[in-house]
Amino acid sequence: MLGIPLWGRVVVGVIVVLGVAVLWVLNTWLTQSFSDSTRNRAELRLVLYSGNIQSELQRNSVVPLLLSRDPDLISALRDGIYTTTSQQLISLQTEIGAESIELLDAYGRTVAATDRSLLGSLRASDQVFVDARRASDTVFLVRERDSGGYSFTFARRIQQAGTFLGVVLVEVDLSKFERSWAGLVDAVALMNSEGRIILSTEPRWRGRTEEEALALRDAPSAIARALRATADWAQDPPDAFVRGEAVLRSEIRVPFRGWKMVSFTRYDSVRERVNGVLALVMMGFALLLALTFYLVSRRALLQSALFQRESAELRALNLRLQREIAAREKVQKDLAVAEATIEQSSKLASLGEMSASVSHELNQPLAAMKTYLAGARLLLTRRRTDEALSSFQRIDDLIERMTSITRTLKSFARKGGEAFAPLDLRDCLAEALAIMEPQLRAGRVLVTRTLPQSPAMVLGDRVRIEQVIINLIRNAVDATARSNAPQIDLIISQGDGVTLTVRDNGHGIADIDTLFEPFQTTKPAGQGVGLGLAISSGIVADHGGRLTGQNAPQGGAVFEMHLPLLDAATQAAE
Repeated sequence: MLGIPLWGRVVVGVIVVLGVAVLWVLNTWLTQSFSDSTRNRAELRLVLYSGNIQSELQRNSVVPLLLSRDPDLISALRDGIYTTTSQQLISLQTEIGAESIELLDAYGRTVAATDRSLLGSLRASDQVFVDARRASDTVFLVRERDSGGYSFTFARRIQQAGTFLGVVLVEVDLSKFERSWAGLVDAVALMNSEGRIILSTEPRWRGRTEEEALALRDAPSAIARALRATADWAQDPPDAFVRGEAVLRSEIRVPFRGWKMVSFTRYDSVRERVNGVLALVMMGFALLLALTFYLVSRRALLQSALFQRESAELRALNLRLQREIAAREKVQKDLAVAEATIEQSSKLASLGEMSASVSHELNQPLAAMKTYLAGARLLLTRRRTDEALSSFQRIDDLIERMTSITRTLKSFARKGGEAFAPLDLRDCLAEALAIMEPQLRAGRVLVTRTLPQSPAMVLGDRVRIEQVIINLIRNAVDATARSNAPQIDLIISQGDGVTLTVRDNGHGIADIDTLFEPFQTTKPAGQGVGLGLAISSGIVADHGGRLTGQNAPQGGAVFEMHLPLLDAATQAAE
């Protein structure tokens, strides 16, 4: 709905919400209303069917009584003469519309019948003969045929002067109703008092209960299941399913031996009528939406043109922005190179500041070596070889000391390595103190060290870590230059990481907020440019640690370099 004004969105939203609400209410109300009318029509049909069945049964139930009193049948049974009896029963069958009529003698043998193929059959053991012989009134029996379906038979005993002569059977034709029902409704079933279906438009249902009959349906296809799920969601659940179709169930009682009738009517007619009304309503709301969109279409076209112009401007702006980004990336690369150069320059500046002390440190061993050489020459001329060898040993010790000083300075002067390696922070501190020894001696600074017994292992670049330590010690030496008893405390502790603490008793930090900013210094001009702490902070950050500084309560400054332990640093690097 981009480009549609607020009032247009509100109108569209109201129409959509109103349409959904109206369709929902109409669907519910119309479905219920049409379902009730369909159900009422189905119940009226059931009343008619029930009346037909009841009328047929009542009409045929009188026939056995009349035949049991017929003098011709009584005389035929008494005399055993059945010449015209079958013809008489056939004529009677045509008049009353019975399915068949049989006459059995006292021994249960068929002596006359409308179906002449039954003559001579013995039915003495049939339940209908036994029940009729014992009863004094007309009996009714429903039995299942071997060929399928059920037979409905009225039977009554025939007697004269208390003597049992035989039984007359009248079979009622109720199957004709099944054929008439099939063309009007989807399914109709007549059930006896036990709940068994004895008549049905579905032949498979006969002899089963209603639950068993409804369970006899083919497995629905995927499309049928989807349609059924949609129907169940859109309306109330159906009463049942017949041949995979949702149906309404109607039921009435038949006033005969506890029988009842049920019918199942499809929802198709209900859904067609409901969908017809809903389609008209949806068309009306669609016209309202079309009108709303028409009213806002002009503004949408104007906004589309405006968006095209803005898109062109954005593309031009994006092109300029890409150029600026490329220029900034080049500047950042140049800045990184400059920072590395400044870092190395700061290191070399430190070497320059230490050069005088180092020169003095080397001159002393050279002067001592000259003296020892002169003494050794004199001792050799006097053949005092052992004492001369002692002088040579002292000369060798002085040469080793000079080599150590130059090796340490050369190692510090080179650039940092490309990769980190495990190192002991105690060794780094020792190397830094060896480099700073001349300055410490010249300033008469008392250095105290508190170190752990176990190695304080970290992952880092040895030269860059030593550069940070030298910067911290050199700043401490400068800060204690005016102290009467200059002192520097060096402490290495371990916890969640390794921490080096450098504490002095100098004048403290004047401005803590700008402590690590470049070009911030309190030294006189020509003695520093204010990059040492900024570079040191960057080096520590590259190692995953942090460098902090603060004023001690008793005076002086305290700097702490915190680095991750070797295990934690290795996991972070991985």
